[in-house]
Amino acid sequence: MQVERRTAAVLLAVLYAVSGGLCLVAALHPQHPESPVGLLGALAIIGLAGGAALWAVSRRVSWAALHLVVALMSGLIGVLAWRSATAVGIVGLAPSLIALALYTAHFFSLRAARLHAALLVAAATAGAVAATPSGFTLQWLTAVVSVIALAEVQGRLAGSLRIAAATDPLTGVANRRAWEAEAERNLARAARTGEPLSFVIIDLDDFKEVNDRQGHGAGDVLLRDLTAGWTTRLRRADLLGRYGGDEFVLCLPATDETGTWEFLSQLEGTHAFAWSVGVATAQAGDTLAAVLARADADLYQQKRSGRRG
Repeated sequence: MQVERRTAAVLLAVLYAVSGGLCLVAALHPQHPESPVGLLGALAIIGLAGGAALWAVSRRVSWAALHLVVALMSGLIGVLAWRSATAVGIVGLAPSLIALALYTAHFFSLRAARLHAALLVAAATAGAVAATPSGFTLQWLTAVVSVIALAEVQGRLAGSLRIAAATDPLTGVANRRAWEAEAERNLARAARTGEPLSFVIIDLDDFKEVNDRQGHGAGDVLLRDLTAGWTTRLRRADLLGRYGGDEFVLCLPATDETGTWEFLSQLEGTHAFAWSVGVATAQAGDTLAAVLARADADLYQQKRSGRRG
């Protein structure tokens, strides 16, 4: 989502700025006569300037750019390990490795986080091996194992939380918040490409009677059965979401109104329970609220005319 991408950019900006600040302190107060003061100064400038730049463009930065900036930081850590004057300085980079690995695991996909962790470990280890100091093998191995393990755990946890946050717990389809976010992206894409994009509001007829006569357990079973049947007919790009108690929404990319009604006719055979629909196709300049309002108006027109799913 856009908000999460901006948050990712801001936190990466903070990570860069903090790293730059620490390098500046180390350059101003070197802990060893052979400390790479020049390199530390250059890294301080990169960190502080890079953090400020990321902060400035955080509203519009792309995920690809964030991946590149993270990869650059991995390389810089490797260079710093290579130029470190003491074994303590090399092992002291472990918190930076862990912080960067946890960042990627939280904001990127698990696969991407694993690749970044591998790049980070490879770059830092290559630098450590090429460095003059020695005698830190055990400590470095501990740091590397910690980075890989923590990145894996955080990546799996973040993935599970993202799925839970985007999914309706009863039916397993997208919840309202997640559906609206993806529908907004589809609407923006359709505006750029000119492809048709249709929206459907599905309202279950007499659902309240099921709850009143058979209990809410029966109503829950009905909702799960209906959505399970509809899901089997969805195409890869189609998006089904739960919008309310007994109201669902469909986003159908590359589908005009005629194609939408043809698609809805396929859904009719998935379950005998009756439902009504409203359909609207996106128009130039439409917002999501506007096109859904037209679909809602069409729903009540279909109800009055007796047309149902």
